[in-house]
Amino acid sequence: MHSPNEHAGARLPIDAFGRLLPAVSRFPSAASGRGFKPLADAVHALGLRFGIHIMRGIPRVAVETNTPIEGSSFTARDAANTEDKCSWCPFMYGVRGATPAGQAWYDSIFRQYAQWDLDFVKVDDLTSPYHAEEVQAVHEAIANCGRPIVFSTSPGETPIEQAGHVAANAEMWRATGDFWDEWRQLDYAFGIAHRWTGHGGPGHWPDLDMLPLGHLSVRKRSVGDERQTRFTRAEQVTLLTLWSIAPSPLMLGGNFADADAWEIALLSNDEVLAVNQDAAARQGHRVSSKEGLELWLRDLQDGSRALALFNRTDDDARIRARAALTMA
Repeated sequence: MHSPNEHAGARLPIDAFGRLLPAVSRFPSAASGRGFKPLADAVHALGLRFGIHIMRGIPRVAVETNTPIEGSSFTARDAANTEDKCSWCPFMYGVRGATPAGQAWYDSIFRQYAQWDLDFVKVDDLTSPYHAEEVQAVHEAIANCGRPIVFSTSPGETPIEQAGHVAANAEMWRATGDFWDEWRQLDYAFGIAHRWTGHGGPGHWPDLDMLPLGHLSVRKRSVGDERQTRFTRAEQVTLLTLWSIAPSPLMLGGNFADADAWEIALLSNDEVLAVNQDAAARQGHRVSSKEGLELWLRDLQDGSRALALFNRTDDDARIRARAALTMA
């Protein structure tokens, strides 16, 4: 395990108000307090959007030094819940999201993100277990920050009992746990996608997690050895098909800079992407499931339907025979 989370007690860089700053050793353009603004400008100049992945809560170093919360009369200790700690990342305390101090904290960091011109923020350690007060506090902070920012929650599985709450507060939420390049996880994702049918729609989507395709674990962190995806090509097609018919947001988890021609063709298939991005924003649904064969349909904006036929078994002959009967 080569995870930076092992270094408990590290003094993370913060500003005078306790807000985390990018490490200059990794992001040289962030020097002199510029944060992610120069990087966001460079990304936007390419016609792309820019986002970051953060941890729920408030830095422990801010609580230890009791920094003031920008734009308020509160301090870090007013907002922090020191009894609420992430089980796998030792840098943050939870925030009392339903209090004025907790809201002031989240308002302050999203004002910072708006100044950096962020378009997307994924907040980790938020929805499994589900922290309803902090989910809502983040939602309100984004509404108050003066910039539209897509709010994505992590990790999963988000409890289905919270479907209404999370859909009202976030654009994306992790429906699955961490998803990696193993068939058993892909097979399990079919049930997750089916469970969330009826809970997604325009502006709010269950997220089946990233696409672990191509060159993975390049820096050998906590996700296994550096490798090419363990999914076979057939499994990769299955993955893209399920994520598109469900649909789920498409986020690539591999190093696209060294993708081969087959991977590029897979990820840039215009017809598949059109199904995933269909403007009607309706979810697909499972029509039938029997002996490993599944049929999914999705109604599209132009009145047509996308159909996906899946074989969740290893029996190629049976899938061909059943496909012929289905299409007859």
